[in-house]
Amino acid sequence: MPRALRPATSYPAISPKAYEHPADRAATAALGSIPLLDRVLKKLSELRFERAFQQLLLANAVRVGERQLPELYERHLRALGALDLGSRPALYVRQLADMNAMTVGSAQPVVIVNSALVNGLGPDELTAVLGHEAGHVLSDHVHYATVMLILQRLVAGGLSPMGRLPLQAVLLILLEWYRCAELSGDRAATLVTGDPLVTCRLLLEMAGGGVKGLDLDAFLQQAGEYQDTEDLLARPGRFLTEIQQTHPFAVRRVSELMRWVQEGEFDRIRSGSYLRRGQEPPPSEHLKEATEHYRRRFVEIAERVAGGVQRLASQLSAWLRDEGGDR
Repeated sequence: MPRALRPATSYPAISPKAYEHPADRAATAALGSIPLLDRVLKKLSELRFERAFQQLLLANAVRVGERQLPELYERHLRALGALDLGSRPALYVRQLADMNAMTVGSAQPVVIVNSALVNGLGPDELTAVLGHEAGHVLSDHVHYATVMLILQRLVAGGLSPMGRLPLQAVLLILLEWYRCAELSGDRAATLVTGDPLVTCRLLLEMAGGGVKGLDLDAFLQQAGEYQDTEDLLARPGRFLTEIQQTHPFAVRRVSELMRWVQEGEFDRIRSGSYLRRGQEPPPSEHLKEATEHYRRRFVEIAERVAGGVQRLASQLSAWLRDEGGDR
């Protein structure tokens, strides 16, 4: 018999700024510091790569609905409802062995869950996955994330139908941004499930590949120890160890999530004391400082990969001219 769904927790009109990780907000703001980058990302969406990419993903996937995996579909709807999302992205399951999910499509987002997650996770952890993806939709991460996934496919395939567009530099900047966005997704997942340990268990299962017998308490202790050595990420080796990844290290994600819970923000939101849409305050000085940190990080990527921000801007400008977008 299917496991009963937990009573839904709803956060009417919740603003994504209520739960977004400061690194996410700062990195998103810092994207605008790279000259012409936002125009290039918008132009890429206009070239129909997005629709072709979305169709490729869905060509061998199964659409979930009231007659197809109805319990999974109900969890999807409850995750969307918990964050008071007016839109209803379609949900698909595709056959892939890695434990992952994604949301693609700027105009009409679609949530895609790999079969390994559906087969390997418990119901609560699946709810966390769907809550995580709903958080990406509410935070409007989907546009940049979709372009990132398209560029990953082009770079991995050795394809360059983009003329003089510096694919690698743009991709690495977006990967840096997306790792920050993932931290916000974890918070959204936790709000939807109402239990931070469910999200931690999800991250444990994904880090351990679903191996039986994984111990959550030991993993939480590992995350606690990681806080003491987090400065390792600030060392030069970070560029080589993390730069190509779409997701932050799983232990870091648990550490960041539990710090947010321990600081009391999770309980405040759960009690109904949270920022509503339309009430967002102007950026704080702290956020401005964090944005400058990520601006420097993006500049570092441009220096290493594209020969500097000015050269990168020149390449972006040339590509826009070639595509008829520099008007």
